[in-house]
Amino acid sequence: MQKIIVEKPYQFLPPYMGTFWPAFFRGIRIHDYYLRKSEGVVAHEVRHVERLRTSLDAGHAVLITPNHPRTADPLAMGWIGVATPCHFHMMASWHLFQNSRINGWVIRALGGFSVNREGVDRQAINMAIERLAEAKRPLVIFPEGATSRTADHLHALLDGVAFIARAAAKKRSKQTPPGKVVVHPVAVKYFFKGNIQEVCDDVLSDIEHRLTWQPQRHLPLLERILKVASALLSLKEIEYFGQPHEGNIAERLNRLLDRLLGPLETEWFGRVMTGHAVPRVRNLRAKLLPDMVARRISAEERARRWQQLADIYLAQQLATYPPGYLQRPTVDRVLEIIEKFEEDITDKARLHGDLKVVLDVGEPIEISPERDRKASVDPLMVQIQQVLQTMMDQLATESPPLATNGTM
Repeated sequence: MQKIIVEKPYQFLPPYMGTFWPAFFRGIRIHDYYLRKSEGVVAHEVRHVERLRTSLDAGHAVLITPNHPRTADPLAMGWIGVATPCHFHMMASWHLFQNSRINGWVIRALGGFSVNREGVDRQAINMAIERLAEAKRPLVIFPEGATSRTADHLHALLDGVAFIARAAAKKRSKQTPPGKVVVHPVAVKYFFKGNIQEVCDDVLSDIEHRLTWQPQRHLPLLERILKVASALLSLKEIEYFGQPHEGNIAERLNRLLDRLLGPLETEWFGRVMTGHAVPRVRNLRAKLLPDMVARRISAEERARRWQQLADIYLAQQLATYPPGYLQRPTVDRVLEIIEKFEEDITDKARLHGDLKVVLDVGEPIEISPERDRKASVDPLMVQIQQVLQTMMDQLATESPPLATNGTM
């Protein structure tokens, strides 16, 4: 389990408001260096940046809502800032500030501020509304809430994004003259320019050794990937059910998700919840963590809850495997799945390099201060999701298809 949970009292960390450090880091191109060295991103392209410029020139408050396939995304957004040009404020998970003092300082220096993803963080929400309403910088919020590694599939979005946008729109509607808030979805896509066959063979061979197999190079690449996927899933089914299950991978994933989350929801909420796994995971963490952080439980109970948190983390990881993602196998989708395999097994995916990121800025969506209360699902979130997924689908067509007729 990656260190995304911090077992100590949350403390809100505001952004630094000046522009010296953002301008300094941009001047020495620190994000170029970091992305190349730590994320393997060697090239970039920003599309339709004029849409963002037009909104800023009009004096609108701008909320940017990108998809979140990789940990590289926040720094990659800096290339939009260079092209516009502008600086950003950005909401970032609190655990990122805890990795090191220098890391936390840099995030704040670049305009980032913390948010507690495991609860209702009113300070972060108020900060986001204030920064957006003042319209001095665009505000960036990743509405998926966590990285997915699947750049062609948009996962469930957090409704808090719409609340922040509307609250800022209310503030600006009372100004003289009234101001506007607009949302610009941004589709983020990474294209792999290296040798996918070599990369897959390296990763799959290591996993196959862990499974005590001989490397399955006699199989076509896609068949080899699916065989490994089924084996890894079978191991988890044996762990939680006592035996592997039959059915396609999507059915088996859903069954395992219910096995992981259902008993915990019954214990903590009195019933099994429905809907996407990500909000279910968030609600469970919010229930388990307060007593742990406050040290109000015994060592035995603390150990039990850490085991539950591990199950919750596994559920979150399983939920980021989109059903049928490899039915249209492309080089980039295959790389993403291979990286997910390795990350889920070892908590870290190796660096392959040769990535080009494309950042496509969408048309502005004007925000009304009022919500249609009759709608069961927030119409703004539906609109953002539909627009963003359409943009992602368009970028996905640029991924080269995987050559599936050969063995490795």
